[in-house]
Amino acid sequence: MLKVFRRYLITGIIIWVPLVVTLLVARFLIRLMDRSLVLIPPAYRPEEVLGFGIPGLGVLLTIAVLVLTGMLGANLFGRKVVHFWESLMSRIPLIRSIYSGAKQVAETVLSDGSTSFKRVMLVEYPRKGVWSMCFQTSTNLEEIQGRTAEEVICVFVPTTPNPTSGFILFVPSSELIELDMTVDEGLKMIISLGVVVPRWRSREAALLAARGAAT
Repeated sequence: MLKVFRRYLITGIIIWVPLVVTLLVARFLIRLMDRSLVLIPPAYRPEEVLGFGIPGLGVLLTIAVLVLTGMLGANLFGRKVVHFWESLMSRIPLIRSIYSGAKQVAETVLSDGSTSFKRVMLVEYPRKGVWSMCFQTSTNLEEIQGRTAEEVICVFVPTTPNPTSGFILFVPSSELIELDMTVDEGLKMIISLGVVVPRWRSREAALLAARGAAT
């Protein structure tokens, strides 16, 4: 009876925990975007016009503001405004470092042609014989590449279960092993503490499976 109870309890936890976490994150994001309603004059806000608030209305307003900003930034006048704003930010000490760093990260992550976080790799870290999963972030390393004896790749070694923190390493390309799994699969494995292992779909996996069946 205890084993059956434990199995049912664990199954219930596995079902509910991801659901609750997803709902909490979604609620946080919706509430965060609902704050964009402060852009609307107080007299025209939903709670004033209708007498009650509409949860999630800020999501539509946020999307509309982002699209409108993108449309304005794409034309000639908008580009001049953006250029003026960036030149202004570049003249303010400390602020220019934060702004330029955030801009580079956003452009790298959101760019369609970006090669960052597109490959999952293995690196011998923190010592020889111990392997850590990492993600490629850059290959064009300018001075860092020029001061090293061989070609190096910048990789990000995330922590688990929180992959937003970690270490960046500059590793010779010959010491990295590229994996077949996707970035999403790699992140799932890290977040799950290695419990969720993606299925290996490569030709090598099929050959290994065939050899195992033959023996």
